[in-house]
Amino acid sequence: MRPNAGAPPAPRLSPPAKRGRAIPLPPHTPLRGAIRRFRRHRVAVASVILLLAFAALAALAPWVTWFEYDAQDINARLQGPSALHWMGTDSLGRDLYTRVIYGARMSLAVGITTALSALLLGTLTGSLAGYFGGGIDRVVMRIVDVFYIFPVLLMAILLTLIFGRGFSGIFVALSLATWVFQARLVRSLYLQARELPYVESARAVGATHASIMYRHILPNLWGPILVALTYQIPANILSESFLSFIGLGLQPPLSSWGTLANEGFRAMRSYPHLILFPGVVLFLAMLAFNYVGDGLRDAVDPKSRQGFMG
Repeated sequence: MRPNAGAPPAPRLSPPAKRGRAIPLPPHTPLRGAIRRFRRHRVAVASVILLLAFAALAALAPWVTWFEYDAQDINARLQGPSALHWMGTDSLGRDLYTRVIYGARMSLAVGITTALSALLLGTLTGSLAGYFGGGIDRVVMRIVDVFYIFPVLLMAILLTLIFGRGFSGIFVALSLATWVFQARLVRSLYLQARELPYVESARAVGATHASIMYRHILPNLWGPILVALTYQIPANILSESFLSFIGLGLQPPLSSWGTLANEGFRAMRSYPHLILFPGVVLFLAMLAFNYVGDGLRDAVDPKSRQGFMG
């Protein structure tokens, strides 16, 4: 009788991967799980498609429109939707469809760039306050409190009056008015993460503070930060639209969805198409961004999921 007759057969080892061939990722990773959960949120996926369509139209504006955005035709002023002018014309005979497409450029650019700049500033200050604590935390949070006591729109109006109108003024105003939300979020996340075992292990092996903060902690916080960014973009687009609506935003001949809504509001009773089309596009963009935020929140934090829509 052989000594190992009753033992299970030894597992067969797979041959080593050949040089130059990519090693497949493990079937279950946090990123793959988040992507899989996000794809189940049908409304969020449809919202991503809609936002990509808006972005594509804005990027390809010269090729998907038939008029210059500032071309005037007095003989065609205040016309309703037609085969030539899909959304009609404004009081100066400019094609409204063209101006809505070009307005998407400015609205999306303002919303995304200001949200990213606020995220960068908020992440830097929030990480310093949350990781080091003590005096640095007190100083940073007192600065945050000064900004936080003012409503966002009031702060944006004051900063726009200081830095001037136009794209650069709105960029600075909205960035400085909204960074505090990111700073408070990142600070709270760092306060929780700095006591976790992997951070203690990094300290034990002699990792620098910068390495621990931005190579060890920050990559593990991408989920909540990305969700907050997704919600901040539509809020900034709406704030820019409000500033443009009251005359503190982009100046002619540039246009955004807010400036178009302002122009349409003046003639809303007689020519409702002037405010209808910019308003509908702005509403759809706001709705899509919020649904994408909901989908990302459910994807990165399954415990908060109450059930998928669609």
